[in-house]
Amino acid sequence: MIIGRCVGETSLVEVNFISKDLPKVGEYVTLEYDGKCVLGMIESMVRGSVSLNNDIYDPDTIAKIREIEGDDSYIRGKVTILGDVDDNLRLPRTPAPPGTPLKLATKEILDPILKMKNSLKLGHLISQDDVEVCVDVNKMVSRHLAILAMTGAGKSNTVSVIVDGLLDYNACILIFDMHSEYAGAEFSNGEVNIIEPIVNPKYMEFNEIKKLANIGSNAAIQERFFRKAFLKANDKIQKSEVISTDFLEIMLSILNEWYLDEDMFDSKDKSKIMDVINKIEDLKIKYDRLFNTNVSNILNKLEVGKANILDLGQVDENTAEVLVSHVLRQSLKSRKRAVKYNDKDTLRFPVFFVVEEAHILAPQSRNPDSKYWITRIAREGRKFGLGLCLVSQSPKSVDGETLAQANNMIILRLVEPKDQKHVQTASESLSEDLVKQLPSLNIGEAMVLGLMTKIPTLVKIDEFKGRKIGGDLEITDEWSSFLEIKEEELKKSNQEFFDLGGDY
Repeated sequence: MIIGRCVGETSLVEVNFISKDLPKVGEYVTLEYDGKCVLGMIESMVRGSVSLNNDIYDPDTIAKIREIEGDDSYIRGKVTILGDVDDNLRLPRTPAPPGTPLKLATKEILDPILKMKNSLKLGHLISQDDVEVCVDVNKMVSRHLAILAMTGAGKSNTVSVIVDGLLDYNACILIFDMHSEYAGAEFSNGEVNIIEPIVNPKYMEFNEIKKLANIGSNAAIQERFFRKAFLKANDKIQKSEVISTDFLEIMLSILNEWYLDEDMFDSKDKSKIMDVINKIEDLKIKYDRLFNTNVSNILNKLEVGKANILDLGQVDENTAEVLVSHVLRQSLKSRKRAVKYNDKDTLRFPVFFVVEEAHILAPQSRNPDSKYWITRIAREGRKFGLGLCLVSQSPKSVDGETLAQANNMIILRLVEPKDQKHVQTASESLSEDLVKQLPSLNIGEAMVLGLMTKIPTLVKIDEFKGRKIGGDLEITDEWSSFLEIKEEELKKSNQEFFDLGGDY
């Protein structure tokens, strides 16, 4: 069906058109000329009238013209050229002649483009329910992904659809779950493997544990005593010289021995040792459950074919940053050994990391260790089978350099102009016209861009069929439920009192 015709000057990358119909932004069209069938996407439209122009200022005059002229409105729009359908979507060498008709692209044309080998189904076209949208799993994982949206637009549902789709390929996924959203999820293609936020200190770097102890870079003497105690504690554990599994307690016993040693340390040293003892005691109170010398390397807990969840919902942001950097550092180091030297005692399979709250773990304004290692994975990970998915409801707060490494994006509704600008800066595929469409997306609708798809796509993401996660609480139901519970408790209490011989 012809919906319009090209007008004015055309180019190899875009054409303008006039239409009397009302097509939709995001719809695909075909242009047939010079023996080619060229695919394009409608990126912008305006509606105008020949007779009702901007020079008329009287509403009554406008009404009279409408009565006389009827509906003489037209649609003027822009189509971005995506490529020759019969030539693997290569851009044509010649522009379309003015007057070339535009036809809506059919399901028969779109299906082969939007379905591919090793594909993962995201949903269907917003404009055509019968056309499924799939992405290339290999390119999504190896070239990294960002899922960005304002709160409540459907990020958690999108992550769940992707995780469930990856599990169908027996993937190993590790979700850094900042709010314990995924611990109770039920995926149709695989099980959930909960990993507690517990780490063996012998696998930690000194800087990781020093950060938790809040020993600043300007406290050189404190750092020296802390380092010596840390290394000695590790040495005692390696040599099985201690019974205790409490790493911090072992460090404290070492430091207390030094504090009581009158011959080795003077009063000035003892003052610094006591400062370190106090900080470790504070550390012990705050992070006691984090350390356990009896547990294995956290990477050994990863399972292929499962959604591995590192549950960070009960730890503070400082701890989350340390744990995330610890896991990513270990993973990159281990995968390098596995790929380069075929080392069997390593992480022997690829991993896809889902980084929830990326604006906290890889912020624009700060430089935590987690940001450093997320960026390292983004730069180097694809060579060693480590993929990254950054998820955030505040894109403007995510480090721009890290975000730019994500060669694939799923962008749901974004209203904040700074968020839109930051995302556009990070993505080569996001045009100004597509940016303008982001505020108009409904819940669950998304713009899909990048190497994992052959063409930019407006998608209605499938609804995750497993156990719901990440949704808003039904507040009124929660209040009503609480009152019902309190009433039941009161009745039970009164009945117990009556049974004991009391009087109502």
